[in-house]
Amino acid sequence: MSAPIRNIAIIAHVDHGKTTLVDKLLRQAGVFAAHQHVAERVMDSNDLERERGITILAKNTAVEYQGIKINIVDTPGHRDFGGEVERALSMVDGVLVLVDAVEGPMPQTRFVTRKALALGLRPIVVVNKVDREGARAEWVVSQTFDLFDRLGATEDQLDFPVVYASALQGWAVLDLAAAPKLHADVQAANASMRPLFEAILRHVAAPAGDPDGALQLRISALDYSSYVGRMGIGRIERGRLYPGQDIVVLNAEQQPLRARIGQLHGFRGLERVPLDSAAAGDIVVVSGVEAVSIGATIADPECAQALPVLAVDEPTLTMTFQVNTSAFAGQEGRFVTSRQLGERLARELNTNVALRVEETSDPDIFRVSGRGELHLTILLENMRREGYELAVGRPQVITRTIDGVLCEPFEALTVDLEDVHQGAVMEALGTRRAELTDMAPDGKGRVRLEYRVPARGLIGFQNEFLNLTRGSGLMSHVFDDYAPIKPDMPGRRNGVLISGDNGEAVAYALGKLQERGRLFVKPGDRVYEGMVIGIHSRDNDLTVNPVKAKQLTNFRTVLKDDAILLTPPIAISLEYAVEFIADDELVEITPKTIRIRKRHLKEHERKRAARGVERATVD
Repeated sequence: MSAPIRNIAIIAHVDHGKTTLVDKLLRQAGVFAAHQHVAERVMDSNDLERERGITILAKNTAVEYQGIKINIVDTPGHRDFGGEVERALSMVDGVLVLVDAVEGPMPQTRFVTRKALALGLRPIVVVNKVDREGARAEWVVSQTFDLFDRLGATEDQLDFPVVYASALQGWAVLDLAAAPKLHADVQAANASMRPLFEAILRHVAAPAGDPDGALQLRISALDYSSYVGRMGIGRIERGRLYPGQDIVVLNAEQQPLRARIGQLHGFRGLERVPLDSAAAGDIVVVSGVEAVSIGATIADPECAQALPVLAVDEPTLTMTFQVNTSAFAGQEGRFVTSRQLGERLARELNTNVALRVEETSDPDIFRVSGRGELHLTILLENMRREGYELAVGRPQVITRTIDGVLCEPFEALTVDLEDVHQGAVMEALGTRRAELTDMAPDGKGRVRLEYRVPARGLIGFQNEFLNLTRGSGLMSHVFDDYAPIKPDMPGRRNGVLISGDNGEAVAYALGKLQERGRLFVKPGDRVYEGMVIGIHSRDNDLTVNPVKAKQLTNFRTVLKDDAILLTPPIAISLEYAVEFIADDELVEITPKTIRIRKRHLKEHERKRAARGVERATVD
């Protein structure tokens, strides 16, 4: 007899409505009381997730429908958080592939779906936002079928059920013809998510583990509580589990460590509830076992068999994290030493399985590798909010030697833009060694371009793309493969304006300097020698004095040129700064400020370093 449990993950591209769909499933399953006020996107509990409108961390919830418990894992849609996706998929028996009814399958959909299909999970395709103007649900289903076929889906996986939905309005249908009627009257009694719930029960298999066998539970996620310490989250693959049970922990080295389960919790809605016992198929939280780590197996001491270790794609991008050495070092952050920085990165490794941290010959510098710029900048943003102060270098791609050939990572890039901007974008991508693989105009003034491009060609391209498309373009990319390295590509076109003195920027000096380029600072901002204060209009760096005040005299004047009109400065975000910097620059990150600076603060040190680079190039 099958267990009354279904375990599913919801996977989709960023902003296709995945977290909104989970909201509606929770509401309609009766998780919230009728009078209870609940914020939108309740599963996006992290501050950064709410601010950016994306899911970063995989999370668990559970609902009951017709007496069957449905465990739901809400996974990130962005490829940079693939480590979260892979762990989530190891806990489920089926997936909902959520696709936008207008955009269709996108690169991140392709990335996560490939992993789900490879694990043998049967998909249920949910075409969301069918109530949107311009929705083309049938075309989306056809594109999704072609995508599954290209990703090597089996015949059973290609025979997928389709559910049409509007997560925002809270209804789903199996027949697209019924959608307009529900859209016209979303308060109708039959306007609900019931067809989606029934599709899950019908097409997602119950857990296959033997509840009477020897215990096996693989840890897929970690949490921490100051009260009970480290907690492990995972699915019981076989056997039963009780509070106080003696177990062994099998880590990656297969060294058995004896321990005892403390508390045992399951999921009900958004809450964790204590359990007296759990059996195969249950997704549970265990505490009291400090030795647990991602991928470890909790097993019966009498039958200590480890499950396969979770395979996670290797990082493709690396950055240096180092102690801040600027003139303002230690003034804004609480954690500023190399020891504190190293301890924080070590803690991150406990839960962030896609991250790699290496020490360097300099004890103040760490080399941190991740899955992409977003993966690393989210870590940096969390650290600065926690009070850390540090400096980071320019992202570099990680190369490999395959069959004696030096290779670099390539990305599959999709851009969706108005056709009037097509020429400028294609020209920019051409200089970045991108190869056009497909072009699809929609006949309504927009075109979708697909490229294969070196990952280093995309460093710094996001801001250029937004400028080229006047903010109307959409861009997404996903790791494709390693291939022979492309020739060097042009770097930043413009030089920078560098402060040659310490102090506060004054309007008089900035008024003169804005003729030479765009500024990052405004009057009253503190600057120091070696800090980058703007973009030079030419291709060379220029040292300037932004703190020079107007010399006072006894003469009075009413000349028009005394009225200083300053252009608003460029706002520096963390992502902008990381993409903007060159190899000889650093981003200074503190809880209050983000600044760009030269690696060598003194002008004579920069000249000496430049001569050394020229000499090495000649040799």
